[in-house]
Amino acid sequence: MKNISVKAGEWIVVCDGGKALILENQGDAKFPNLRTHTTYEQEDPKTSDMGTDRPGRVHESATNARSAVEQTDWHDQAEQDFLKTLASHLDKALEKGEVKSMVIVAAPRALGMIRPHYSHALKEAIRAEISKDMVNMPVYEIEKQITGAA
Repeated sequence: MKNISVKAGEWIVVCDGGKALILENQGDAKFPNLRTHTTYEQEDPKTSDMGTDRPGRVHESATNARSAVEQTDWHDQAEQDFLKTLASHLDKALEKGEVKSMVIVAAPRALGMIRPHYSHALKEAIRAEISKDMVNMPVYEIEKQITGAA
């Protein structure tokens, strides 16, 4: 992974499908000091609590055969909703002037899910994307991984 220089005041958004840490560099590019700005976490209910209906059935028009319709993946849907909401929060922060640029660090699957929800302004503000799951690392370790600081 290429080391990134993090500007003063820049945000590092570390996320997966259920948790997001927004870290702000309160130092400068030479001596970064990442501090937690905001944390978002999604509850992880049991599948039975998310959707209780049995999968639907389809009747074939030419025969008497019936086939099952695939069950909705409620956890996948919840992850997509969480990441869409996160992208919206980031966009609003840009509009309010809370941040000017950011680096997105996300698990590869989460990165693929959040990208379609980037607004034009958010795309412009993202300086780099790192495809790596760091959401459960301590902040000092995330800082070390991103900046290469010893």
